[in-house]
Amino acid sequence: MRKRNHTVTIRMNKEEYDLFQSKVKESGRTQQEVVIKAIADLKIASAEEIEEIKRLVETKKFTVLKNKLQGMNSADISEILDELEDKESVIIVFRLLPKEKAGMTFSHMESDMRQKLIQDLTDAELKGVLDELFMDDTVDLIEEMPSNIVPKILKAISKEDRKIVNELLKYPEDSAGSIMTTEFIDLKENMTIEQALDRIRQIGTDSETIYTCYVLDQNRKLQGIISIKELILAKEESLIADNMETNIISVNTLEDKEEVAKKFDKYDLYALPVVDNENRLVGIVTVDDAINVLQDEAEEDFEKMAAMSPTEESYFETSVFKHAKNRIVWLLILMLSSAITGTIITNYENAFAAVPLLVAFIPMLMDTGGNCGSQSSTLIIRGLATDELEVKDVFKILWKEIRIAVIVGVSLALINGLRIFVQYKNLQLACTVGLSITVTVILSKSIGCLLPLLAKKLKLDPAIMAAPLITTIVDILSVLVYFNIATAIMGL
Repeated sequence: MRKRNHTVTIRMNKEEYDLFQSKVKESGRTQQEVVIKAIADLKIASAEEIEEIKRLVETKKFTVLKNKLQGMNSADISEILDELEDKESVIIVFRLLPKEKAGMTFSHMESDMRQKLIQDLTDAELKGVLDELFMDDTVDLIEEMPSNIVPKILKAISKEDRKIVNELLKYPEDSAGSIMTTEFIDLKENMTIEQALDRIRQIGTDSETIYTCYVLDQNRKLQGIISIKELILAKEESLIADNMETNIISVNTLEDKEEVAKKFDKYDLYALPVVDNENRLVGIVTVDDAINVLQDEAEEDFEKMAAMSPTEESYFETSVFKHAKNRIVWLLILMLSSAITGTIITNYENAFAAVPLLVAFIPMLMDTGGNCGSQSSTLIIRGLATDELEVKDVFKILWKEIRIAVIVGVSLALINGLRIFVQYKNLQLACTVGLSITVTVILSKSIGCLLPLLAKKLKLDPAIMAAPLITTIVDILSVLVYFNIATAIMGL
């Protein structure tokens, strides 16, 4: 069974999404960066609320507890349930929730808590929860649960829904089809506005969003889209065909989900239609799913940039052994590659013997080069992630980084050269270190911008070319540059 990173489900109505978009524009950040900051700023339920829930359960004041829960947000309830240590208390609290709120609370829960609930709920109770989930959330649930739990979930799903779930599970993990839902509003061109509104009232409750409706022909091919705003403002007797938008932005079922998520940012969408190879509408991707994709991709990039293998579980769900395994491979590779630096230094023992002071400046050169390379790679990786930069811009990027490197390198060289001359009264040493710094900075910034672009060209994740790898490469080059310049200038 395919596994997916755990995601935080973010539900937004139109007003909330408009507010979110305005905050993105005001901040000057991308949607991805705003989401990550918002998640980092989230606070879990207070200790007082958790203790009060525990007290109400222990004293069996279930009526009071039920009333309290009705006034709480489902996301806050899920946090409280995650904090409750007693499994029996979790079940009691969950069973007191109204059906709709129980479904929303369940969608916000951590994976391990969902698993415990599925095991303890009766078949009827589980069916009631699953009935409140949208189809894409049900698919996510099945994908993240262990194989021994899945049969109980499938048993609680109707035969018709099970067929849809099986179809969605067939799509590749990173495709638009894997994150779409099949619950949307479909209309016909020959409908009047009044007929369309009546249909929305009939099936809107079971649809994930009603803000955008999709106009299909008899073969379910996508003909146009129309928003709820346009429907409300149009004359009731006018036809859908006269009011719909035919310039449609859609994606194929096999399109990469990260590219799908970027379209939401580019076009300010609430939902995006997903069509098959014959342009038949098979599902939609909503903005909350797009935000989840951006969050997942950001977490994966952070792990790769820190030289770790991406993990699918949360920090606490991952075992100590798995954490170590995810980190040790890259650390071993980087450690062994650093042995090259040691070999180079060994080959210049005669230079050390002649001028022992040369050794003192090696750490400074290596650190400066590594830091400069990391700065460039971080900016390029971010630019590639936000589509600000493309591989075809390689020469423009390299030329810009070289000019930046010259300014930075010369500035650092002058400051360090002056310091060394004043401290040691040795002009040759000052020139050696100053020139080495300049060349090292130019090389490191060039490598820092080129490696992520090379990874992108090879269809690899540019994040793997982040600080640890670039630092190791720059360390080797900086030592080579330093001792070659020292040999030439000081005649060693």
